[in-house]
Amino acid sequence: MPPVKGHFEPTMATEPGAVQIVTVNKEDHSFGLDTEALERVLLVPKVRDMEVVVLSVAGAFRKGKSFLLDFMLRYIEFQLAGSSEDWLGREDEPLTGFSWRGGSEPETTGIQLWSEVFIVRKSNGREVAVLLMDTQGAFDNQSTVKDCATIFALSTMTSSIQIYNLSQNIQEDDLQQLQLFTEYGRLAMDEIFLKPFQSLMFLIRDWSFPYEYVYGLKGGSEFLDKRLQVKDSQHEELQTVRQHIHSCFTSISCFLLPHPGLKVATSPSFQGQLCDVAPEFKKELHSLIPTLLDPDKLAVKEINGNKVTCRGLLEYFKSYIKIYQGEDLPHPKSMLLATAEANNLAAVASAKDQYYKNMEKVCGGDLPYVAPDSLEEKHKFFLRESLHHFASIKKMGGQDFCNHYQAQLESELNELWESFSKHNESKNVFSAFRTPAVLFVLVCLLYVLSGLLLFIGLGSVSFVCDCMLGLAMIAMLTWSFIRYSGQYRSVGSAIDQAAGVLLEQVCKKMTKVNLVLLDHHHLKEFDSQICGILWYKNLCIMCRGFDGRPNVHEDIYCSVSK
Repeated sequence: MPPVKGHFEPTMATEPGAVQIVTVNKEDHSFGLDTEALERVLLVPKVRDMEVVVLSVAGAFRKGKSFLLDFMLRYIEFQLAGSSEDWLGREDEPLTGFSWRGGSEPETTGIQLWSEVFIVRKSNGREVAVLLMDTQGAFDNQSTVKDCATIFALSTMTSSIQIYNLSQNIQEDDLQQLQLFTEYGRLAMDEIFLKPFQSLMFLIRDWSFPYEYVYGLKGGSEFLDKRLQVKDSQHEELQTVRQHIHSCFTSISCFLLPHPGLKVATSPSFQGQLCDVAPEFKKELHSLIPTLLDPDKLAVKEINGNKVTCRGLLEYFKSYIKIYQGEDLPHPKSMLLATAEANNLAAVASAKDQYYKNMEKVCGGDLPYVAPDSLEEKHKFFLRESLHHFASIKKMGGQDFCNHYQAQLESELNELWESFSKHNESKNVFSAFRTPAVLFVLVCLLYVLSGLLLFIGLGSVSFVCDCMLGLAMIAMLTWSFIRYSGQYRSVGSAIDQAAGVLLEQVCKKMTKVNLVLLDHHHLKEFDSQICGILWYKNLCIMCRGFDGRPNVHEDIYCSVSK
């Protein structure tokens, strides 16, 4: 055992143990912070204003995180006792501390802290408080991606040393998950001026290639340099992952640890006795644990360059948990769901782009005005083409999943249609001058009508026409001012609508008169003696035939004449 450069002091007189501070509700996948439990740990008078070191272990479930932390506790206990014996203890001594067991089901849920805060005095006489943190195993059969990301992010945000516990190797998906989890943590941190997180150690368990890279820090450093190396020949995605990891942590290291032995992995009765642990594993533990807990190498927790005390860490926990309890952050998704979403969104974008380009060729830009009926026919044709194009693209997620994006596409295409329709209408010259033209004609008619009424002696009615004439002129002047200044647009819209309604009513009346005249023209072709129709100054009078019976054409034309 290497010499100790400082010493540890306990802070509790009662029996210490693991304290659950962050809980996960497996039903609604929500998170809770046990503030009282956290206060009992962090607000102990002796340590609450002391700078804090938080050593956390995170990674996939059933990979021995709690097992490793218990060896750290054993090392600290021997330091507290000042024992000169081997800190690993007796060969038959069970391992105690954080709850752990063999098997395939996860033991730890959420985040736990060891209830005892250890005071470490460095070689320069400075004292810091040391906390040990254990996390829920990621990717079990009850945790969503959001659960795993939140737990990992919280532990990384609040720790100064994060141990990323992996099995056998550093796979590409391990790096991608680390990228996702750290980015999810970075989203919750405001005003990041420096690298958001501190020390990261890849702890590779069950390393099987010591002939390539030797066990321990030296082999781990060489292996990590190769794994995180950014090369020009790499795909851009692989480069981005590695650059992201380097940008998140101030220091990154790696330790290669051998397999602890078959009995440790397979025996249900194993209680942590050293006699059942492989000699190579015990040898590397002798190197790993003192390295992690070397007083002069313990990094104080910092956020934005400011050192954090135990009291401050409590406030950060409260702040961070509120963020993850809210809905402000995006929900991380599984790789399949994220890929399916991207795949469908790309199909939506492609179909939408096809519709847009087709409509641009018909009425876009400086192209002339198109009749509304003709434009609508083109819209319906291109809409069907676009939906067919979307359906023809191979997409992930299943039909029900794709139906949601098809509905989104239809909605966006309808919005585009409205935009194109308005753009086309703006090219109609008469449409631009419709309101002033209607108001001008109205002013002229009212002026002439007022003069006629005054001439025949209907002065009171002429006065009403003059009032209406004044209102029409005010409306015309107001509309002109609004168009020139761009102010009071709601008033301008109301004037446009009123002019439109007036023009529509006049057009309807004129259309009805034209229909009547057209029908009368056809009726004149019938023999008046047979039909019994008398014409006088284009006025139709329906009657019965000479024999007194109803006219056979009466049912056809009476509705017009009436």
